[in-house]
Amino acid sequence: MADLKIHLLGAPLIEVDGRPAAFDTRKAIALLAFLVVTRESHTRDALATMLWPELDQTRARAALRRTLSSLKSAIGDAPLEIDREILAMEDIAGLWLDIDVFESYLAETQTHGHSPEEVCPRCINPLTAALATYRGDFLTGFTLRDSPNFDDWQFFKTEELRRKYAGVLERLVYIHAAQEEFQQAIEVAHRWLSLDQLHEPAHRQLMKLYALAGSRNAALRQYRECVRILSQELEVAPLEETVELYETIRDNRFLVDGTSLGQSVVFNAARMSPSPVPSPVVAAYALVGRSRELATLMQAYDSVGESGLFVVIEGEAGIGKTRLAEEFLARARAGGAVTIKARCYEGESDLSYGPFVEGLRTALRGSVPPGWLEDLSPNWLAEVARLLPEVTDRQPDIPEIPPLEGLGAQSRFFEAMAQFILKLSEGPFPGVLFLDDLHWADSASWDLLTYLVRRAQRHPLLILATWRSEEISAGHRLDRLLADAQRSGIATLITLPRLDPAHVRELLETIPDQLFPPALHDRLYQETEGLPFFVVEYLSAILKAGPPAEEGRWTLPGSVRDLLYSRLRDVTETGWQVLTASAVIGRSFDFDTLRSVSGRTEEEAITALEGLIAAGLVHEVKEPEEGPDLIYDFSHEKLRGLVYEEASLARRRLLHRRLAENLESRARIMREPGQLAGQIAHHYQLAGEDESAARYHKLAGEQASRLFANEDALRHFQTALALGHPEAGRLHESIGDLQTILGDYDAALGSYETAAALGEPAGLSAIEHKLGRVHHRLGEWGSAESHFQAALDASELSGSPHQRSLIYADWSLTAHNSGQPDKARQLGRKALNLAETIGDKRAFAQAYNILGILARGRGDLARAREHLQKSLDLAQALEDPWLHVAALNNLALLFNQDGDLEAAISLLKTALSLCTSLGDRHRAAALHSNLADLYHVRGMAEESMSQLKQSVEIYAEIGEQAGAWQPEVWKLVEW
Repeated sequence: MADLKIHLLGAPLIEVDGRPAAFDTRKAIALLAFLVVTRESHTRDALATMLWPELDQTRARAALRRTLSSLKSAIGDAPLEIDREILAMEDIAGLWLDIDVFESYLAETQTHGHSPEEVCPRCINPLTAALATYRGDFLTGFTLRDSPNFDDWQFFKTEELRRKYAGVLERLVYIHAAQEEFQQAIEVAHRWLSLDQLHEPAHRQLMKLYALAGSRNAALRQYRECVRILSQELEVAPLEETVELYETIRDNRFLVDGTSLGQSVVFNAARMSPSPVPSPVVAAYALVGRSRELATLMQAYDSVGESGLFVVIEGEAGIGKTRLAEEFLARARAGGAVTIKARCYEGESDLSYGPFVEGLRTALRGSVPPGWLEDLSPNWLAEVARLLPEVTDRQPDIPEIPPLEGLGAQSRFFEAMAQFILKLSEGPFPGVLFLDDLHWADSASWDLLTYLVRRAQRHPLLILATWRSEEISAGHRLDRLLADAQRSGIATLITLPRLDPAHVRELLETIPDQLFPPALHDRLYQETEGLPFFVVEYLSAILKAGPPAEEGRWTLPGSVRDLLYSRLRDVTETGWQVLTASAVIGRSFDFDTLRSVSGRTEEEAITALEGLIAAGLVHEVKEPEEGPDLIYDFSHEKLRGLVYEEASLARRRLLHRRLAENLESRARIMREPGQLAGQIAHHYQLAGEDESAARYHKLAGEQASRLFANEDALRHFQTALALGHPEAGRLHESIGDLQTILGDYDAALGSYETAAALGEPAGLSAIEHKLGRVHHRLGEWGSAESHFQAALDASELSGSPHQRSLIYADWSLTAHNSGQPDKARQLGRKALNLAETIGDKRAFAQAYNILGILARGRGDLARAREHLQKSLDLAQALEDPWLHVAALNNLALLFNQDGDLEAAISLLKTALSLCTSLGDRHRAAALHSNLADLYHVRGMAEESMSQLKQSVEIYAEIGEQAGAWQPEVWKLVEW
């Protein structure tokens, strides 16, 4: 059985064998959560009533069946116990639930033989682990607005888990305080208080802890904060014991009643003396432990001449990939190289070509000499303007942007982008294109990168990329791209190891004017295990707190998360608002966007931003040559994630809505709403604005489809559907079209059937026709004919002779493949006669194509050549790539049969290139197979085997997706 990992603490995340599972509806997630948390058997009637209270029992049970089918598709059958009346989730190996893990840590603390109130050092580890497991409240951001019973159950379960979480925080505060680990206790106490700002016991604990840590002023500020919150929220004064504690600390009376800490604590004068003034935090540390890797990078760059190179820096999160790359880029720029930088962001994998747009747009705003675009062909610039409309401002006389639908359109688009990048990076030395965190890029960007890498031998450019090794598994497309490039001798892989103790010692020795205890480097290495990000963060905290003494006990932060909390503690209220807005933007940001989203005035936003920069939380990332606009980013992605988690759901939704509206305004100015549709949809969805999100996801899907980014388009359409877009029938049909192209035939059939059920009668003929085509691809001839007949019946009702001609042509091919030659000829002639009657060129092309196949099948090669050449000419005139691929393939088979092997191979290679750009995987597999046969006949064994391997790989994937064994899937030759 597959490993099933279910995260319900925080936003729901379900992983199957390490990959996120996709769900068609929110109800499927709700059903899974309810079954896995309750671990009880439930009747179908009870579940149907809970999830679909507005439906009668029959319709509700039908909806439950559909949802259960979706759930099984996402996670498999194994963990579910299902019969006619009962549903349950079984306890089986391979099922992991974060709530179970959280509660198991709590249970472990009950095995130490003490009451819950007693301080137990052995409880620190399980309680800390429980804290790390609790990513957020139960099903954060998830709700079913039309299922109040489920919402009630979710609410009470959330409150139950929050109480347990609060108990964990409270106990950790007491334990750390009892062990005089006051800094850890303070950090945990802040998290405890964040659960309920009105909880006075938490305020009092913080006051005591600050006093114990020698921070009397901080304790007094905490009391004033308590007074302010109680006054604003409840219009009441603090309790008497809170006031007494304040007066005790204020008056320097050093005996504090410490019963709530589990001990009496005596303050002495030394402990109450002012804390030492912190030394400045080192802004940039020396690059240690990377001399060999940096030398490899420089040698790789020196080898770039007439041909280019692809270099990858890989390693785990926090290993220093970006730091090494930035050091190399600085040296390359100092030597006169032009660099283009683009960063990929988590959560933006549905934004087609996003990193390229960002990087090129930033470079375009830089110090580009006047007239530099004049050396580029206007046709290339027209292609580039699809992604960067601003090039028309610099070169207004470029031709109109052509449609991205004709023969070789994607290849022209990619080559234009390659020429533009080369021109933009042109200089006395080879340019560098740097793609950071490539594992988060969208699939369309991966397509463009693949094109650039595979043609690197023609371009004097170093393509540098970083990715997290844990995100790129064996067989991942980036892993395959790197392997192919390495075999071609144009790629270098640099894998970063962790630092060793000597490197940590070297880092400490590079810090000026600091005297560290001799054992510090060993302790620092043990705490961080040599992960550079952790080393730097721990070291920054040490330096900020003041030089550590040679003797005495001092404590490092208990975890990086707690460390980051400590860095955020002194941020002002306005600073928090600006910082939270920055986190919601989720990427590098400019000031105008930040001000708009935060809702602060220009002066307030500037002041807050300056404070955040001074604190090292945010930094400027603009390079000198990148133009006038200042760009900012968090000093680390983990910091951004922490700030985002700390914001309430209501505030996150508000900020996401503001950002979506900001992007909408920008899209209207650009007059290209499709380019930003993916971002707008993403932020509207996180804002809880499902209707607007659905509208923009559909628009983003259409944009991605026009750019041949089929997987991105599919994801957008499915999301629009899940969010309740009103055009459900059209979306299901569009989804079915993409699933067919990708070879996911079982899913395509389901989508088309749903589209047929939801759509208008006028569109039924087209959907029945598409159903017939999918069954034809699967070799299910009887089912295909049945749907073609249904499509004809529907087309006669709607009066569409064009549709009928296409149906007859496809039905003719089905009859031909199923061994009915007479019927095939009869249907083919009907297709041609209808085309002649209406004068439809596309119908003519389809009819001539099938008649050519039939003529070749009966050995009439002259007639076959005549028909297929007519089909090819019409396809070219119509710029219909689908018909073009078919005619090229069928002509190639004819030339092979006629003995003209060279012409046949040439036609197949052209067809394969075009088919690959369209993304039709099944037909691409057939073309690989046909090419393999021709190469074999030519005696080109190596080329034949290469084509055959590619064919078999695709066929195997399609056959697996199609469910039961489908031998005809492997037999596709002509269409």
